[in-house]
Amino acid sequence: MALFSKILIANRGEIACRVIKTAHEMGYETVAVYSEADKDALHVKLASEAICIGPAAASESYLKIENILNAARQTGADAIHPGYGFLSENAEFADACSQNGLTFIGPSSNAITLMGNKAEAKRRMIEADVPCVPGYEGHDQSDSNFVQAAAGIGFPVMVKAAAGGGGRGMRLVAQPEKLEKALSAARSEAENAFGSGELIIEKAVVEPRHIEIQVFADNHGNVVHLGERDCSIQRRHQKVIEEAPSPAVSETLRSEMGAAAVAAAKAINYSGAGTVEFLLASDNAFYFLEMNTRLQVEHPVTELITGFDLVEWQLRVARGEVLPVSQSEISLNGHAMEARLYAEDPYKNFLPKVGTLIKWETSEGPGRRCDHGLEDGSVVSPHYDAMIAKVIAYGRTREDARRRLISSLKETLDLGLTTNKQFLIDCLSHENFANGDATTGFIETNFPKKSRTRPAPTSAALRIATALHFARSQHNSVSETDGWKSSAFAASPLILEVNDEKKSFSIEQSDFNQYQISSEGSLNEVTLLDVSSSSVRVEIDGHQMSANYAFDDADLYLAAGPCQFKSQEVTLAPASSGEAAGDGRVLAPMNGRVIDVKVIAGQTVKRGQTLATLEAMKMEHDIVAKIDGIVAKVSAAADDQVATRAVLVEIDPA
Repeated sequence: MALFSKILIANRGEIACRVIKTAHEMGYETVAVYSEADKDALHVKLASEAICIGPAAASESYLKIENILNAARQTGADAIHPGYGFLSENAEFADACSQNGLTFIGPSSNAITLMGNKAEAKRRMIEADVPCVPGYEGHDQSDSNFVQAAAGIGFPVMVKAAAGGGGRGMRLVAQPEKLEKALSAARSEAENAFGSGELIIEKAVVEPRHIEIQVFADNHGNVVHLGERDCSIQRRHQKVIEEAPSPAVSETLRSEMGAAAVAAAKAINYSGAGTVEFLLASDNAFYFLEMNTRLQVEHPVTELITGFDLVEWQLRVARGEVLPVSQSEISLNGHAMEARLYAEDPYKNFLPKVGTLIKWETSEGPGRRCDHGLEDGSVVSPHYDAMIAKVIAYGRTREDARRRLISSLKETLDLGLTTNKQFLIDCLSHENFANGDATTGFIETNFPKKSRTRPAPTSAALRIATALHFARSQHNSVSETDGWKSSAFAASPLILEVNDEKKSFSIEQSDFNQYQISSEGSLNEVTLLDVSSSSVRVEIDGHQMSANYAFDDADLYLAAGPCQFKSQEVTLAPASSGEAAGDGRVLAPMNGRVIDVKVIAGQTVKRGQTLATLEAMKMEHDIVAKIDGIVAKVSAAADDQVATRAVLVEIDPA
């Protein structure tokens, strides 16, 4: 039996907090590691102790094996939990832990190596008679060989990074003439994300379901599965909503897929938590996709329907215990759903966003769970993944879980950040999802890029904002009651800037917390009935409603129904002179690293042409021209670190 007493969590954010919780419940001390950017993060505060492992960049901190090992030596940690992402599927790291006398809470380095490369994994699965998608996973990586292989497989095909995951280094190719460009783009993204440009190619299974089986194995030859999760709701090949069990999987199919997953684990002498992922076609044929040799982001839905703590199982297996139950003792009860809350803008093609979380509150109550590492003032930086939390719900039936998850998302406060919260609510509310009919094409089919429109602030929401701004200007806080006198104020003009657009109002205070607000020919009586530090109950012309808000200096962040926006009072602000550079100035949409600049001064460009590629929050983003013209100036070069709205290229309009 491997005895250990202090666990270092080689990760950050919500998964670090999740592991710390179970470790403490089991009586272990914990060590958090943090980069300079994460000094004030919640996982740092929750651990028994914490130690800095380097600068903000993950390559200099969370991905630096020697820094992690030094942290273990300095703190006396004798076990390491890798979480997911970063070094969790790094065989070199697992080996280094063993060589330094540390218990690695995960599978063997050999299993990680075998499953970490999609090409080798697929070869092993074929040998184990696990159903696989037709494709090419050979060693000849020439474009000409891939072109030949794709012709034999038949289009559409999927290009994938052999060492990859999370949708990076993956391209769907429908026509032969687009294959070489896709290969080049996938190689570049794979090399930047995983340090390897090796690719595989597979027949694309059109609009399948993405079904994964949770497996667990101990060091005594026992392997079980804990049912399936349906992870079909995806954008950019990354999961957005997961549920367990799948509405498309029967008991018979579950048994077949579970047996295949167990066979996959046994074929590589697996130990610990793992997930075998499959594509499920409309005819119920299923194909091996990959095996993740770690705990999955979506493990909470399995925990909720089985009643098991999977992190606890990981720790027990790591210390040499036999699995706590046999396959016959595992049953699935009820239904669970998880929505991944990302700091991103769904209305700008899911562009990752950075910022400060002004107000954070989670939904509480039976059947509700939120895994996160957030608190008021948490900063979302460009250095790490855009996922900031997981909102999870459990119910007796699938519909119970769905309704509860929608409610939980509505009650989650994430003021100050741009997130995908409303988009998640829209997905969960869609008829196709409610009916259990969603496949991997769900978002593209039902929420195509051109149809996604940000919910505009309603008339009621704007009047609530106007009243809150005015009340705050009259008192030290919105809820302050002292000092108001009954002598009426004269009507005052008030101008708000909302989403870069100015809105004009006239407001007159007629009683305590009661206002007459007019705008665009409409007069409304607005009363702030019940005001707290983050919520307000309002009556507008006899209609009562609630909203959440937070002030950050002069900025008001307001959430009212589906619309969430920032406003600032600019009544006395001088008129803006505008941006002199006009439409020809191409700006960085976020902080990041310039990977490539594809144009030079004097070059003629067309609208939509890629000018540069920016890497931020673990994704590559093409920066395109908004107009036709001639490049006047290039202000960025490859490997430059740039800030949000930094000028990259200037174009003289044609």
